Amino acid sequence: MLIIPVKDGENIDRALKRFKRKFDRTGTMRKLRDRQAFTKPSVERRREIQKASYIQGLRDQENI
Repeated sequence: MLIIPVKDGENIDRALKRFKRKFDRTGTMRKLRDRQAFTKPSVERRREIQKASYIQGLRDQENI
């Protein structure tokens, strides 16, 4: 459970913004979306390898 202390005289929009930022950092929505559909471990591994090769390609281009 997230607890966001609201200070006296603080704007509610600012407190809501802090809540949203904290909620995004916990990764709750990402976990829920991942649990909606099962992905095979081999597919997850393949996706991770593709992402790593893409990032490595970007870094290689940056160094040239």
